[in-house]
Amino acid sequence: MNFNVTNVNRFLFFKLPSAYWSGVRLQFLSAEQATTTVRHKWINQNPFRSMYFAVQAMAAELSTGVLMMQKIRHSGHNISMLVLSNKSSFTKKATGRITFTCKEGKLVDQAIKQAIDTQGPVTIWLNSVGKDQSGDQVSSMSFEWTIKVKPKKI
Repeated sequence: MNFNVTNVNRFLFFKLPSAYWSGVRLQFLSAEQATTTVRHKWINQNPFRSMYFAVQAMAAELSTGVLMMQKIRHSGHNISMLVLSNKSSFTKKATGRITFTCKEGKLVDQAIKQAIDTQGPVTIWLNSVGKDQSGDQVSSMSFEWTIKVKPKKI
């Protein structure tokens, strides 16, 4: 897959339909940063008239995971990736359009280099911050990713 906004959003439709139908979309992708958005609406609400926490987690995870996927693809190596754990904090009701940004592309580069050099598993924590349309932080989420170079098939 060529990593651009259109192709990643198409990938969501086919491979992560719960995120797609909840409204999660990739908005921006570069070597250093990924930005996702999701709008509060009926399908992703909680009983308290704001966005359900799991929908925020899907958007935040995508902002970290797409950076990892893009850089693995560009490495030319067959590398597996998996979320081991996550942490989150919520500071304000999530209403309107929420934007999640991960700016840790350099950390991903270092982790991939380490995995290739050592041929062993590497873990990395990536952070994503969610802000509303006013620029106020509504949540912060961290995902612990593990990556490992798969052995070449003979």
